[in-house]
Amino acid sequence: MTVDDPAARPELVRVPGGTIRLRDARTGTARDVDLLPFSIGRTPVTVDRWHAVDGAEPVEHRADGSVPAHPVSWFDAVAWCNAASVRAGLRPAYAVEGRRVSWDVAADGYRLPTEGEWEHAARAGGTAPTYGPLRSTAWTALDGVAGPQPVGRKEPNAFGAVDMLGNVWEWCWDYADPARYADYRVLRGGGWADREWSVRASVRRGSLPESHLEDVGFRVARGAVGERGDAAQGWSARRDRDRAGIRGPLPLGWTPLRELLDDDPEGGRRPAVARGAARGAAGCQS
Repeated sequence: MTVDDPAARPELVRVPGGTIRLRDARTGTARDVDLLPFSIGRTPVTVDRWHAVDGAEPVEHRADGSVPAHPVSWFDAVAWCNAASVRAGLRPAYAVEGRRVSWDVAADGYRLPTEGEWEHAARAGGTAPTYGPLRSTAWTALDGVAGPQPVGRKEPNAFGAVDMLGNVWEWCWDYADPARYADYRVLRGGGWADREWSVRASVRRGSLPESHLEDVGFRVARGAVGERGDAAQGWSARRDRDRAGIRGPLPLGWTPLRELLDDDPEGGRRPAVARGAARGAAGCQS
């Protein structure tokens, strides 16, 4: 029986649709992403909210449960989103088969934001690198703190979301680059120990989906944003496959995610896959 416990239900803010330009400083490229309206967590998922969902793996416990849940892997975040959806009587966004994860873009359950959704929500209609002075809007190295801080103690952005910059890095749905970084997933937002040049709306990092990093948490998104499972909100399974299928001599260290080429080229029901064995320490890009 599903029990909708308010303590387990993330507080959301509504984000209007619009167009966001995503830039990749590493490749020197940019693309415009059109977004439908959706909702996003007002804060990162906190320790208290994390533990209010049955079956959630333990995370670092502190006396103040209002700090962001951390360290949380991408796989942990996906599992929590599904469990919270079931508890709330919503349709889970993800189908999980071992290490394979696919997104039902028509589901109304909790999920990770796409990279385009995250940046659009963080900028809140602005074009500056931050949505206000970092000392008043974000926990960073400027504050000299020793770990993640209780959410909501810095100023919100224009959409009402807090801690989108600083405090903890936040997982997104997208691959970082399936041509170069295999199955690494995107992290956005910066953390409590990062210098100001790393805490900007456009900065992106990546890490293995099983990584547990001290400065990494997540916030949820919610909203059905399509009918088919091959593209939504700036993410495209076809684009991922094209990158994974890169050929020719590759720079040293590039690891294309060739497994994506096994998926249905027309989108099918398994548009994106997260799998592969752990390969050591997490990496990053910006």
